[in-house]
Amino acid sequence: MTESDKGGAETKVVMLGRCPNCSQRAVLAYRPFCSKRCADLDLGRWLTGSYAIPAVETDDPDEEDHPATPPDKF
Repeated sequence: MTESDKGGAETKVVMLGRCPNCSQRAVLAYRPFCSKRCADLDLGRWLTGSYAIPAVETDDPDEEDHPATPPDKF
């Protein structure tokens, strides 16, 4: 996206949004974060598993009907 100044030169406008950690304006060097600190905090959450989606184990009804071992051959 570009905008024209009064002098006729074009200036590039970059929409960076907000930092997902602290809601300050994002900085291009650390995008989508506002600083190295917020980027490192997010990385730490990934590395410790804070962003993991819990899995729910369910019983498979097909396994009960069909045993895992093959039947004896005649």
